[in-house]
This record gives sequence, C-alpha cells and structure tokens, in this order.
Amino acid sequence: MVVNRGEIAARIFRACRELGVPSVAIYSEADAGAAWVLSADEAYPLPGVTATESYLNQDAIFEIVARAGVDAIHPGYGFLSENAGFAEACAARSVTFIGPSTEAITLMGSKARAREIAANANVPLVPGIDGDGVSDDALQAEADKIGYPTLIKASAGGGGKGMRVVWQREEFADALQSARSEARNSFGDDRVILERYFTQIHHVEIQVLGDHHGNVVHLFERECSIQRRHQKIVEETPSPLMTDDLRSRMTTAAVALANAVNYYSAGTVEFIVTPERDFFFLEMNTRLQVEHPITELVTGIDLAAWQIRVAAGEKLAFSQDDLTQMGHALECRVYAEDPAMGFLPSIGEVSGYIRPNLPNTRIDDGIAAGATVSPYYDPMLAKVITFGANRDQSIARMQQALEQYVVLGVKTNIHYLLGILKQERFIAGKTPTSYIDEMEEVPAPTVDKDTLLIAALAETLSGRAAQAVPQSNGQQQVDPWLMLPAWRNVAAA
Repeated sequence: MVVNRGEIAARIFRACRELGVPSVAIYSEADAGAAWVLSADEAYPLPGVTATESYLNQDAIFEIVARAGVDAIHPGYGFLSENAGFAEACAARSVTFIGPSTEAITLMGSKARAREIAANANVPLVPGIDGDGVSDDALQAEADKIGYPTLIKASAGGGGKGMRVVWQREEFADALQSARSEARNSFGDDRVILERYFTQIHHVEIQVLGDHHGNVVHLFERECSIQRRHQKIVEETPSPLMTDDLRSRMTTAAVALANAVNYYSAGTVEFIVTPERDFFFLEMNTRLQVEHPITELVTGIDLAAWQIRVAAGEKLAFSQDDLTQMGHALECRVYAEDPAMGFLPSIGEVSGYIRPNLPNTRIDDGIAAGATVSPYYDPMLAKVITFGANRDQSIARMQQALEQYVVLGVKTNIHYLLGILKQERFIAGKTPTSYIDEMEEVPAPTVDKDTLLIAALAETLSGRAAQAVPQSNGQQQVDPWLMLPAWRNVAAA
C-alpha cells in the first residue's frame, strides 16, 4: 500500500509492477477517479477531503490495511513518511514500513539531535546552538555571538516552516516569537535552533542507500539551490559547483552519518556549500526525495524499487566501486500556480493535458485531462526530467520538453521554469540559493492576435466531422465547405 497520492504514488506503483508486487492505493473523496489511483491494482476510499481527514488518518488507513491484507506500506514523501509513531504502529501490526528504522527517523527528525550525531561523526556543522531549554534572552546573547545574519529554525519539521532569517540584532526578538509560533502550529513543537546564516551558498545533497546487512553506499550529489520560499523547483546532477575533492569529502561525510544511525533504505544528507567550497551539515531526510529521478538517470539505480527490495531483506546487489555517474540529468517541478499573481495556487479542472513525448525525457505525474486541482493538497502536478550526455544537452532537452508540455484549465509555472533555464546565470551554473531573488524578471507569456485567430479556427474545425459526398464510383469524397457552418458553397453570397 502507498499511503500517499499524486505523482509519487504513481511512481511507486510503477516500481511495484516492475517487481511483480501487487499494489494498493488509498484515496480521499477529492481524489476519487484520479489517474494515479487507477494505476494501482486495488484502490480503497478514505473519508473526507483534507489531509488530516484522509492521508493522515491512521485509524482509517489501518482499517484498510486489515481489510486488504496489506503486508507492507510505502509512505512516499511528505504526509507520514518521516513519522516515527506511524512506523511503530506499522511494526505493531506486523506490517513492513518501507523506510528506515524508527530510531533513525527519530534521531534525524530532531535537528538538534541530528547536529549532535553529525558532530560525533566528524561531519562539519554550521556554527550554531540547540535552543532546547534555553531562555529567549540567552538565545539573543547566543545570536550576538554567532553574528548576523542568523537563522532561526524549528527543531522539528522542515519545508521552511518555523524558519526566520534575522539580519540585525533589533529584529531578533520578534523573529524568534514568530518562528516559535509557526513551529508550534505546524509541528506541535516550538523548540528552535540558531545557526549562522550564509549568503551566496549552494544547497547540495548526497543520496545514500543502505540495507539491513550493514551496507551503505552513496549515489553522488544533487544540486538543489534553485528554491522559491525554501521550496526546491529545479534540481540537477552533477552539481556545477562540484570538484572531485569536494565530492569525495561530502560523500564520505554523508556515509559516515548514515552509518552512525545504522541507516537502511533510501535517505538524503543535505549540506550547504560556500563559494570557497567549505560545506556544512544541514539535515538528513529519512525518506525518498522528490528529486530522486535525476539520481536514477545518472546511476541507473531504481531507488524506489531498491527501497522495496531492502525492506524485503535483500542485500544491495552493488558496492560503492560499482557505482558511477554518467551524463547529466535535470528536473523541473511543474506546479498549478500563477507566477503573475505571487504564485497563488491555481484551482480547477485540467481541461487539456499533453505530455511531451521526447527521447531521454521522463515525466513523473499523476494527472490526466479532466483531473481536478483541489485546494486541499500541494499543487505540484508533475516532474519533468531530462537526461543528456552533458549539462548543455540536458538543458536543451528540458527547454524542448517544457515548450511541448500543455496544461489547460489551470495556470502553471511552466513559462516561469523556461525563463529560469534561459537566463545566462543558470546556463553558466551560477545558481546559489539566492538565485530566484536575484534573477531577472520573467515576463508573463503573451499571445499575438494572429495566433489567437488560428487557434480559434482550429478549435472550430477540430470538433466537426468531415461530411462525405457519395461519388458515382461508389467512393466518398469529403466536401471541405460542409465542415464550416458559417459558409455555403453557392455562387451568390
């Protein structure tokens, strides 16, 4: 069973089919009839439409587990994927949780505890302090020592929630209260940590994969610096920033951290990298990442399938020496949102949907024409992934794929993504985390009058069957004039 929805559910169902494993979907009332639901072997409804009522409703989920005879659960990403309590509840029912141990989830789920473990594993840390049990006045004093800008972030959770950048001392008290409040509302935990905030940094993560037999390997890095409000929108591998020496140091640190918590399954160790190529531990995500497809393309390793195989007790069929990085891969996330309106989610029916069908291009999605984009879940529609022999080729293929991608009925960020890809700084690989804030404005798409007229004519013709006129030889000939309702084939008008 996949306790998730959308493109990641469809992705895991595909891995199940390839492994010969029967799959079960669960879906909310808002997702009834969705394309991704139909890609599973069986499907069962959940009550309600909100995430709390449906995909986070553990009682309803486990009732279906018992009814469907489910042996294993894959959580995807988000929702229950890093919920140690849910993983424990699976174990209590003799259901395999396809992911790491509850201990690893718990340890890495606390940013403060993760920092402590990373330090013991000799993984470089951003200068900072765990704020658990520290008064607000003492935190202010620590921020003064760390220096400004300082980052306040929630000890629990992620996704930019409970995160504030403080640029000067006078802003600290208000920012601290704001971060605590958001963390409490989002995660039920208002503890925070302080870290030195670096500007012009890159966000680089290392993919790790382990089994139950003590084997842990890395599958190289991903560059994830192009972010909007701390949400990644473009990822690539290899990183344009990377050197052989930096890659060696970062991957060694990531594997050391994974070994420190006896990690198995797929996971990601995230770092920030300075312009001087110093790197510091950020966090570890104990789940499959949204951007995992680009790693799959350059390594040839099916991460989703190996998560399932590891959960079944299999040893990794390869060692670190067997793994190589070939070519270059790029991923863009397509969202139902309106860049011209501050990226406000675009809700409604997808009236038309055409996926690009190009070589070396992969589309991970879970929608089709007629799908409804609801206000209840994340508005990501799909991921476009391209592969090339080098970075220039993968960028060119991504531009072509996005130009051929058609989503009608809702606004999307496709034009915005194209704007990113065509900017000189991106082409040069100079994409720190500040890139989105600093890049040139992407103008809203416009359509000229002639194009609109041609489209209107095409729409008029497309829905009308050609009318055939019988001929003396028994054949039928199409009369084009009969296709146009406003025209008559007569001499006088």
